[in-house]
Amino acid sequence: MNAARTEHTGYQHDHARRTLQVIPTKAAREDPRRAEECGCAPTPAESRALRAGVSRRTLLGAGTAGLVAAIVAGPLLPSAFAATYPSWDDVQAAKANEATKAAEVQRIQGFIQSLTGEVARTRTAAEQAAGAFYTAQQAHFEAAVRADTLQSQADAEAANATDAANKAGRVAAQLYRDGGDQTSLELFFSGSAATADDLLTRLGVMDKLLERNQTVYATAITARDAAQSLTDQAIVARDERDRLQTVAEQKMSESQQAADAAQAALDAQTLNLGQLQAQLAALQDTTTKTIADYQAGVEAARIAEEQRRAAERAEAERLAAAGNGGGVVSSGWARPTSGRRTSDFGPRSSQCGNGYCSTSYHYGADLSGGCSAGIYSAAAGTVVYAGYNGGYGNYIKIDHGGGIGTGYAHIRNGGFNVGYGQRVNAGDLIGSEGNTGNAFGCNLHFEAYVNGSPVNPINFLVARGVSI
Repeated sequence: MNAARTEHTGYQHDHARRTLQVIPTKAAREDPRRAEECGCAPTPAESRALRAGVSRRTLLGAGTAGLVAAIVAGPLLPSAFAATYPSWDDVQAAKANEATKAAEVQRIQGFIQSLTGEVARTRTAAEQAAGAFYTAQQAHFEAAVRADTLQSQADAEAANATDAANKAGRVAAQLYRDGGDQTSLELFFSGSAATADDLLTRLGVMDKLLERNQTVYATAITARDAAQSLTDQAIVARDERDRLQTVAEQKMSESQQAADAAQAALDAQTLNLGQLQAQLAALQDTTTKTIADYQAGVEAARIAEEQRRAAERAEAERLAAAGNGGGVVSSGWARPTSGRRTSDFGPRSSQCGNGYCSTSYHYGADLSGGCSAGIYSAAAGTVVYAGYNGGYGNYIKIDHGGGIGTGYAHIRNGGFNVGYGQRVNAGDLIGSEGNTGNAFGCNLHFEAYVNGSPVNPINFLVARGVSI
């Protein structure tokens, strides 16, 4: 395992820090010791996180209304972040009075409905934005391949034109050596030919050379015109490629913002929903079960979730260490996974499965190390996208500078180890293989980009000393 790799429990955004305001209950403000007793004070881990700053993906505040506006417009906290969720002391006090209890039940139900609705709304918006990004990205890739194909054809026709022109020149030179019209007449009158048949033979050869020269010349002209036409088409295709690239980049930005909003809404729900539901159950409970019992249930659920995530990370680390993925070579590039190659870049027959059919052109290479196998950054760079991306499923894009980029698709749900805006080193563990999007099983769909356009990623890596 590369010493530079770190396990990220959350997403870090150096350029987009947020400060989370924790508003204690009235009881906690009057007596700080009660904050510890009611469980509403930040835990030591939460306090460290708050002091360090909280990223957009780990906005663990209360509520999510207005979250998209906060992410897009700037650091102002939306109104829901100032909402004061009920403490267990509030719940205990409300149980003693039916009117108060009814009001508290209604308030908690409102919080639950708000959290659930915000998650659904932001998730729908994120899915729509991701679909638009994927469509725009594929259109750009298709235009890039078309532009490259037309330019290759134009170059080939230009070479044909040059070759035909050279042949015409050689035929003309041969014709000159064998004699043209005037030379043939001189030969005829000089009687230098042994017989008339001999002269006719010479004239016949000359006519054939003339005919051949005309054919070669016509071929050269045709090739030249074709080369010019294809060059003109390639210019138009490149303009369209550049236009679609701009569209794709805009859709990528919009999709990232929507993905961040959806993740923040989910984080807020995850943090608060369990306790709110337990508090609601406590208020509606007519048995002798105590508030402490409900508190204990919330804490047990929290511990179980932490253990599940820890086990998940440990398994990902184990699988990551099992192969040679992430090994950095002298060029500064690394193998993005230990998996074997299962599909190459370029044209291919359409494949169907999981309720969909693949396209006839494959813009990357598939590498399969198995479900949850480690995915590594192929080189140092900045994460410019981390989120869902339509047919690519969960997807990461890294900008390595100098017009070079790489893409990593089909990451498993919950398999992100990095977030948008994060700097990574070559060989860093950035995710784990999954079966999201249009995949035919757990694998990494790996892409390489030059000036935004896809190139053969295997050849690209081989040129940098990385064997796949």
